[in-house]
Amino acid sequence: MEYFLLQLFIFLAASAIAVPVAKRLGLGSVLGYLIAGMIIGPFGISLIGDVEVVMHLTEFGVVMMLFLVGLELRPSMLWQMRTPILGMGGMQVVLSSIVMAAIALWALPWQQALAVGLILSLSSTAIVLQTLKEKALMNTAPGRSVFSVLLFQDLAVIPMLAFMPLLATLALGEGDHHGSVLFDINTLPAYLQVIVTVLAVISILVLGRYGSRPIFRAIAATGVREIFVAAALALVVGISLLMTVVGLSPALGTFLAGVVLADSEYRHELESDIEPFKGLLLGVFFISIGASLNFTLIGDNLALIAGLTAGLIVIKWLILIVVGKLFKVVKKDRALFAVALAQGGEFAFVLFQFAKVNGVLGADTVEPLISAVAISMFLTPLMFMAYEKRAISKDDTQINAREADIISHSGHEVILAGFGRLGTDLGRFLISAGVKPVIIDHDATNVDVLRKLGYEVYYGDITRLDLLEAAGAKEAKLLVITIGDITKSTMLIELVKKHYPHLKIVVNAHDRHACFKLMELNIDHIRRETFGSALALGQDALQQLGVDPYEAYRLARIFRKKDGEMMPDLYQWHCEEEHYISHYQQKHAELETLMTRDLLADNDELDKAWTAKNPAL
Repeated sequence: MEYFLLQLFIFLAASAIAVPVAKRLGLGSVLGYLIAGMIIGPFGISLIGDVEVVMHLTEFGVVMMLFLVGLELRPSMLWQMRTPILGMGGMQVVLSSIVMAAIALWALPWQQALAVGLILSLSSTAIVLQTLKEKALMNTAPGRSVFSVLLFQDLAVIPMLAFMPLLATLALGEGDHHGSVLFDINTLPAYLQVIVTVLAVISILVLGRYGSRPIFRAIAATGVREIFVAAALALVVGISLLMTVVGLSPALGTFLAGVVLADSEYRHELESDIEPFKGLLLGVFFISIGASLNFTLIGDNLALIAGLTAGLIVIKWLILIVVGKLFKVVKKDRALFAVALAQGGEFAFVLFQFAKVNGVLGADTVEPLISAVAISMFLTPLMFMAYEKRAISKDDTQINAREADIISHSGHEVILAGFGRLGTDLGRFLISAGVKPVIIDHDATNVDVLRKLGYEVYYGDITRLDLLEAAGAKEAKLLVITIGDITKSTMLIELVKKHYPHLKIVVNAHDRHACFKLMELNIDHIRRETFGSALALGQDALQQLGVDPYEAYRLARIFRKKDGEMMPDLYQWHCEEEHYISHYQQKHAELETLMTRDLLADNDELDKAWTAKNPAL
């Protein structure tokens, strides 16, 4: 017990230290976990010993992750995504398997070469999904393409596990087969093994579709949340256990269960209950991958493993570029699509071990390949970082390569800097009110699109003095800034105050802290970007709760006025956290008291006037 607690403490402490440091350095949490594993592993400072035992435990994080992925995929959604899943995913797995098997034929019999090709065709669902979520890329077009391929790969593991024993060519030594402690399926005839396996999968589908609802309904009726958490975990553990008994991957069993439960009314409850356990175990799984890197083996076979790693990444990258092109992935997104999937996956550890136990691959083949897969997974976050830097650099080059537009207009009263989501609505409002501003935006793509819509927009960097001059800053009366980037806004304001002090300035701030930075420049007319929308939504919410429309309007006006009065006072203390929090709490309590008193006041006559139905309105 003491040993277990010590190991648990080491893993948790390593996570708590490494991940914040990695995030601060811009490396991402996954790379932080991997580095932590390398440091505390047997080939680092040896704080943990038997990594293989730890990995068997932490693989449960992958099991939970795939269960949650399945919960997000309703069968109807899977059917809608059938083209990218079967098309892109199927082509990637088939092409990768064939190419890598063909290369492996130089050194291995065809059965072993095919097994290696199949296993190396898979990518890391755990690392890729975690990285895409952290970088907010899941809902982008390349993110969805990556997700489709990962789904197919995860599903492909089932037939791979079934097919792998047919490739066996090596004699098995005593003790190579490890049956389940509950039941050893290997003792059954081959046809019965198939029947038992099929029945196990069917039982998961039937339980998820018909048995889970009444069970969860009865548990939910008790009103005891921890019992629901226990039931959710029991479901995942039970399915994992069943899959292990029949020789299938626990992760794939829970994935299928998740898909079946995706239409359940308890889906969100299951997600919220399992998510914390998944995140923790997945993090420890990444640590165990870092710890599993055998530096002695890598050092003794450096050229071989470096070649295997480089070959794996390059071959998969090239195949993914081809697949992306065939399925019309936009050219600028293909690099991300390829970078995200050009590594080995966590299922390779399972499949290589399975292949070794079943006499498909020998230990001398498996060990360097496992090291290559682990290193490729370690390099994935670094490849994401390299891609981002290249993409940013390319965008900057394209922006700098385009010359600013020539602005020949003069005599305009207003210059509008920035024509993004906020600037567009503001520009429409001003134009509709008879005010035609000179509009300048630094996003070349946005400018081209807006011109097609009929707007007169000029491309250029508004923080350049010559562009301000050309826009008519000498004659203009007002500069409206909707850039959103507080650094650029600050540069522009300082430039204007120095060269065009007569120009009045109205600026937006994306949050309260940006507002304080602008107040340091003595800008009085500052609007927080989402503040007006928040008040409007608040009015709607109050009305839906039965508050009279006029009273909701009054409360919104009071809140706007008092919040504006709070800002100068809070600004004085914004650099001193303790005083700032104290003043904020005091002002907010005063505002709450004022609004509650107003809500309880008798405004019947005003309310009647406000709510009177007028057919002319």
